[in-house]
Amino acid sequence: MGGHLEEVRKIREARERAARRALRGLDPEQGSEGEEESDDADLPEAPDLTPEDERRALAPHTGASKPPQPAVHNGPSPAALPVIRLGWAAEAATPGLPAGSPGEAADVFCVRYSPDDALVAAGCGDGVVRVYHATDGRLAYSLADDSLTLPTTCLRFRPSAASAKTRNVLLAANSDGTVKHWHLTSGKCLHSVTEQDNQVYAVDYDTDGSHFATAGRDCHIRLYDETTKSAVSTLLSSLDRAPSGYHSAGASAHSGHSNRVFGLRFGAEAHSLLSGGWDNTVQLWDTRTATTALSIYGPHVCGDALDMRGHTILSGSWRPEQQLQLWDARTGGLLATLPWPAHGRTREPCQVYAAQFSRHDGGARIIAGGSGANEVRVFDAKGGGSLAAITLPKGVYGLDVEGGGGHVAVAAGDNAVRTLELPC
Repeated sequence: MGGHLEEVRKIREARERAARRALRGLDPEQGSEGEEESDDADLPEAPDLTPEDERRALAPHTGASKPPQPAVHNGPSPAALPVIRLGWAAEAATPGLPAGSPGEAADVFCVRYSPDDALVAAGCGDGVVRVYHATDGRLAYSLADDSLTLPTTCLRFRPSAASAKTRNVLLAANSDGTVKHWHLTSGKCLHSVTEQDNQVYAVDYDTDGSHFATAGRDCHIRLYDETTKSAVSTLLSSLDRAPSGYHSAGASAHSGHSNRVFGLRFGAEAHSLLSGGWDNTVQLWDTRTATTALSIYGPHVCGDALDMRGHTILSGSWRPEQQLQLWDARTGGLLATLPWPAHGRTREPCQVYAAQFSRHDGGARIIAGGSGANEVRVFDAKGGGSLAAITLPKGVYGLDVEGGGGHVAVAAGDNAVRTLELPC
């Protein structure tokens, strides 16, 4: 477990050290004495894109020579906001122990509600998926593979609409390159896919559960058939494409990713898939042709922070400004930037790891969380104002909004799983 878990920890810690140094006016690239550096030289984070990079990223689809200016919304004063209330919290402890029992705590990387909102699954740094009752946080299941002790990085329940007869199936991505299908009620691993020489950070199902997609360290996005569990296509990274090899309509030299991919989200329309990562782009793919229909320059996606409602794309970026943005999926144009309320110079800004539209009301609200200020906030998707907030002891690294809309599950940096009660 040590190598992969420590790598993920070091990446996260190095990012946050750099952010704190930048906030103090220091050089974020120069470490302090005694600080460990992340062993991640093979795929460094993307630097700021040059004007030429920016031009190439925008021109094929928007015809613009510079990014559109954000429409900034001003919401109500933070002092007037209601506070999101705690539903329950449970420590991710040793497998087999009830929630809240003493035992070695595990990092929590991701959370996901079951389709009926009855359960909350949490992917942990020891490779165990802990599943809790959503009403009170009691541990329902521990899904553990003795051969796997590496971090579980992303979770998705198979949609209820899927044609497969077996219910209660959970897809779990792991940093060793495996993707496992778990059957909750029996605790069995039904199938395992291994992507050689890869670390998988993101997975998602399409709306009918007939396909799932994976992405991670190697910058490729793979599309799998859910019935056969076999890969049906690979959406190539820009590193594996040559401009001279483009012949498809809409394809261009910037198509695909050039760095790690942390966010994946299928759109409501068939064959549309969003992806985003460290290369400061969001790609909207057409899975039928394995090419990008749209490329958006700007978002720095470092977690499960992509979503889509109708023709609106939501991106959450791990940076101190312009964290939440809305984009037009037809043109790539920036619709709005939702300002994260400032807290003065004595407090760090919140840098976003996770963001989603609400589901029960057609995406009228946006829920997002991150590190720095260690907040979860609710925003008005149309007006842009901040509606409610809560500050947690440590950073927020993953969240999922309940289908019914009343709660949000949160994976936090203090090794805890929480549900938070959202204001009406």
